[in-house]
Amino acid sequence: MSIKNLDDLLAEGVSGRRVLVRADLNVPLDKQSGAITDDGRIRAVLPTLTALRDAGAAIVVCSHLGRPKGEPDPQYSLAPVAGRLGELLGSPVTFAADTVGDSARAAVEALASGEVALLENLRFNAGETSKDAAERGAFADQLAAFGEAYVDDAFGAVHRKHASVYDVPERLPHFAGRLVLREVEVLSRLTGDPERPYVVVLGGSKVSDKLAVIEALLPKVDRLLIGGGMCFTFLKAQGHQIGTSLLQEEMLDTCRDLLERAEGKILLPADVVAATAFAPDATHDVVPAEAIPHDRVGLDVGPRTVAAFAAEIEGARTVFWNGPMGVFEMPAFAAGTKGVAEAIAGVKGFTVVGGGDSAAAVRALGLDESAFDHISTGGGASLEYLEGKPLPGVVALEK
Repeated sequence: MSIKNLDDLLAEGVSGRRVLVRADLNVPLDKQSGAITDDGRIRAVLPTLTALRDAGAAIVVCSHLGRPKGEPDPQYSLAPVAGRLGELLGSPVTFAADTVGDSARAAVEALASGEVALLENLRFNAGETSKDAAERGAFADQLAAFGEAYVDDAFGAVHRKHASVYDVPERLPHFAGRLVLREVEVLSRLTGDPERPYVVVLGGSKVSDKLAVIEALLPKVDRLLIGGGMCFTFLKAQGHQIGTSLLQEEMLDTCRDLLERAEGKILLPADVVAATAFAPDATHDVVPAEAIPHDRVGLDVGPRTVAAFAAEIEGARTVFWNGPMGVFEMPAFAAGTKGVAEAIAGVKGFTVVGGGDSAAAVRALGLDESAFDHISTGGGASLEYLEGKPLPGVVALEK
């Protein structure tokens, strides 16, 4: 892989130069207060921003947040992020009230060496996500005018063919930031020749979301452990009663085929926590996975499953985990995810948490982030990389 990185840019010298940094500041916000509930993605970009600031660059940061419909929407404003970014950097961050308009131009023109400005949400502009190359290109032209060099440190967005990710690097000298470089290095270890035993733990709600990565990884892994909502379609495919648990009827034949081809590599839950309703205070019991009562919904894996998964994980030399084992946001149904995560954290080999809800679970459940070798900032991007798909943002950096 031939990609120029941040060190190459710093070697050229950036003092007094404007550098446009595509960050992934798509953090979760509390619906009532608008406060940031997890600043992990802001922290992840700090090494790149700090290196540029210390070298005297004038830094213009851009990012998306949420899924606005191509026009300004106050609930998706990056204003709270600007405040938190300033706190973490230990110096004020100028916030532009638009992306490429008067406020943005004024903020960029006023930047001095070592200062940082954050533009408003990229997705407030239809050109950012447009499938029309000309519309994307026109928006990319406006963004590129704010920088003399471009650094992509938004791994969580590199699987999107968006203006700020794919088109801007065609217009400026481009470099991979610290985070993007680390992510690609880590994931290439998982797809190359990983140290064995190689165990993959998959959770989350839908089989369809993980089908491509299961197909890609099945020939490479020694053991594939499946929990979360997606396990119930597999259990049903084996002929078991799953009550009112999540089911993708259209995936049953696919699951049967996967189980047949897996040659014993796939391990499913032995027991589950079955509740009377999808609610935090619902009555619940641990029941055998093959006999969930008809009026119960499975919301977590049970203790026997955690023990069985932990036994597989314990001897692994490489572990990749993507997707929670249950509805960890509800304390009554968090034990499965926490137990499996703790087992992964205790592995002496190479451990990778595949972003998204898994990364959120690590922080929400109070686990030590440093116990894992790598926590990805991009759930979708990491899965697509493991599937073998070309990632538009990485392709753009290779040109």
